[in-house]
Order: sequence, then C-alpha cells, then structure tokens
Amino acid sequence: MKTNAIGLDAGKAENLANQLNELLANYSVFYQNTRGYHWNIKGEKFFELHLKFEELYNDLLLKIDEVAERILTLGYSPNHRYSDYHAVSKIKESAKESDGLKAVADILESFKIIITIQRALLALSADAGDEGTNALMSDYIRAQEKLVWMYSAFLNRK
Repeated sequence: MKTNAIGLDAGKAENLANQLNELLANYSVFYQNTRGYHWNIKGEKFFELHLKFEELYNDLLLKIDEVAERILTLGYSPNHRYSDYHAVSKIKESAKESDGLKAVADILESFKIIITIQRALLALSADAGDEGTNALMSDYIRAQEKLVWMYSAFLNRK
C-alpha cells in the first residue's frame, strides 16, 4: 500500500481530498451568499440579522481556510477558482436578497447541504483512519447543528 506524507493510504487520501474540494466549493458559495445577505438586508430585523450574517460569514471564511489547508495536508491542491466551485457546488448563488426571513431560510438550506457533505466525509475519513479530517468534520457538524436549531427557532420552525 502506497501512503502519503502523513501515513494514510494514498488512494483514500486522494478520494478525501476530492470530497474536501467539493466541500470547499460549497463553503465558498455559501460564504459569498451570506455576504450578500449581510450587505442587502432591510427591514425590522436589520440590526439583528446584519450582525448574525457577519458572524456567519466570518466563521465560513475560517472554515474555508481550514478545509483548504486540510487538502494540502493530505498532499493535494485546493481548488480556488469560482468556475470550479460553480461546477461542483450543490449550493447555488443566491439572488440579491433583502428579506431577512428568506435569507435565513436560504441559510438553513445551505447548512443542510453542508452537513450532509460533512457526514459523508466522516465516513470516508473513518475508513481511511484519517483522524484529522474526522475531528474537523465532527467539530463543524456539532457547531452547525446548533446553528440550525437557532436559525430554525428564529423562523419558528421545528
């Protein structure tokens, strides 16, 4: 079995890197959508949502960097072009959105996609014995599930 620089099966590491690049694409589109919500929000919940959207896009920016660095740690290159992101991202660009309730609903849908991808990565990283990727995905999922609960409560959804 051929291994990479951190002792993982090279084939499994390549598969992980490919899936992490898909996650990176989704995070990047999610990030830009959230910036747009932050910039364009209007209405009675402006101050509350403007701040929440900024907190979210700052967190997404950190995760984008961590995912890209994990891809590099596995021995591969992170994609960085938006044309690559658009080709693989399940999250699509949002239109200009000033309605806070619609923006929060879009954010919840994006989290559903992101969490689903991360759960698949948990299984792949467990199979590869990749504790680094596994821990990263586990931490992300835990925090994002709490955000889903909070944003759902804001919309009065179950």
